[in-house]
Amino acid sequence: METQHTPGDLRNRFQRDADRIVHSKSFRRLMHKTQVFLMPEGDHYRTRMTHALEVSRIARTMARALSLNEDLTEAIALGHDLGHPPFGHAGERALNAILPFTHNEQSLRVVERLEKDGAGLGLSPEVREGIRHHSGGTLSASQEGMLVRCADRIAYLSHDMDDAVRAGLLSLTDVPADLRADLGDTPRERINTFVNDLVQESRAAGTVRQSPARKAAMDGLRAFMTENVYFNPRAKGEEVKVPECVGLLFEHFLAHYRDVPETLRRIAEEDGAPRERAVCDYIAGMTDRFFEAKFMETLIPRGWKNI
Repeated sequence: METQHTPGDLRNRFQRDADRIVHSKSFRRLMHKTQVFLMPEGDHYRTRMTHALEVSRIARTMARALSLNEDLTEAIALGHDLGHPPFGHAGERALNAILPFTHNEQSLRVVERLEKDGAGLGLSPEVREGIRHHSGGTLSASQEGMLVRCADRIAYLSHDMDDAVRAGLLSLTDVPADLRADLGDTPRERINTFVNDLVQESRAAGTVRQSPARKAAMDGLRAFMTENVYFNPRAKGEEVKVPECVGLLFEHFLAHYRDVPETLRRIAEEDGAPRERAVCDYIAGMTDRFFEAKFMETLIPRGWKNI
C-alpha cells in the first residue's frame, strides 16, 4: 500500500489525513458531544472525542502487532465518529426518523463535503472507505478498517461500563460472574483480554477476527450493557425528550431556512439535495450544548423589557 511522502513534507499521506482530521472543526466539536450519558455532571465521563482517541490507541496497538498500516488505522479511527449528531444514538435515531441518516454515512459526508466550506478534507480513499464501514452491515474492504470496527466495540463496551460504575448505575458485582472471570474487572483488563485475543486469532487466520469464545463474551457484555445501561431509565430518562426536540428544531429551520448557515445551503444546492439535507447537516453538526442554546433561542419564549 502506497504511503510515500510528498516533497517537502515529512508525513506520508495517511499521517496527513490524521492531522487534517485532528485539526478539523468537526473533530473539535466531538469534545461536547454525548458518548452515552447526556450532559453528565462531572469532568471524567467520556465524550465522542475521548472515545475517538481511545479507539485510535487500541486500534494502532493492534495494527502494530499485526504489521498492518498504523497510520491508515489511526486516521480511520480518529475520523470514524465525525458525523455523530448531538445526544448520541438518541440523536441519530431522531434524525433517521425524519430522513435516512446514519452516523457513519454522515461522517463520510463531513470529510468529503461539509468540512472547509464544501471542499472537504481531501482524505485518501482508504481512509474514507474505513470511516464509512466502521459500523453498519457492510464490512470494510481493508484489514485496517476491520480493525477499527473491532477497536470501536472494544473501546465503547469497556469505557461505557467504567462510566456506568462511576455514575452509580452499576457495581462490578452486577456483572455476570462468567463475564468477569473471562474478561476481568477493570477497563485495562477487559481491553487487554480483547486485544490479545484478536491479535492471536488474526495472526493464525491471516485476517482480522476474534476467537469464538471472546466474540461470545463480547456479545454477552453488549447484551448486559444494553439491558442495564443503554436503556437504563436513570441514565436515559432525558433521552425521551430528544426526538421531539430534534423534530421541533428541524421544522423550525425548514420554516426559517435562511437561518441555516449559507455554506450548508449552498452545498445542498450544489448536490441537488432538498432543503431537508441542509437542515440535517446543520443539526447533526451541533454539539449538545449548541443544540440546547439554539432550541432555547428559537423555540422558548423569553422575557422582555419595556421599551
